[in-house]
Amino acid sequence: ENTLANAVAWYYHKQNIPFVFRCINRLDRNTSGLTIIAKHMISANILSQMVAEREIHREYLAIVQDKYLPDMGIVYAPIGRKEGSTIERTIDFINGDRAITQYQVLGRENGYAFVSLKLETGRTHQIRVHMASIGHPIIGDPVYGLKKDRFSNIGGQCLHAAKLTLTHPKTGERMEFSASLPQYFTEVLDKLERMQ
Repeated sequence: ENTLANAVAWYYHKQNIPFVFRCINRLDRNTSGLTIIAKHMISANILSQMVAEREIHREYLAIVQDKYLPDMGIVYAPIGRKEGSTIERTIDFINGDRAITQYQVLGRENGYAFVSLKLETGRTHQIRVHMASIGHPIIGDPVYGLKKDRFSNIGGQCLHAAKLTLTHPKTGERMEFSASLPQYFTEVLDKLERMQ
């Protein structure tokens, strides 16, 4: 229920068009922003190869707890499944898969930082696990965030896939997309600015 896959399936069903949901870069539930859905198997294969060869570039925006977060950095920490959970991931230096996240602080307010993040790899929950592992969890994150934070019940986590750049699989045209922050995210930014 209430998934992008169901929404797209319904869109095509209403037009009597057969469709298989082929999401190229999935977003975690409660993460807003851009994703790529291929219309057919050929474009899905081409786009998946582009992801594997790092030819698709994504930028995320987030608000994190700010306890002496350096202005920029790279987190190199392998990620694996958390023992006993089918959903959660954790840093796992023995069995984890290579994972690299770059971040840059765009602004700071009242113990929080507004950051830009770029992925060199695409592991499940990568940004959320990496930022929590270095002591700067994303606010509103129900799994890896702080359980008691003034923004615990904001309507989503403050993680947004803001920019996406790729080459069209058929025409070869370079394409760039951007998505505005959702309302709850901008409301948190406004509240942080008012907390003087």
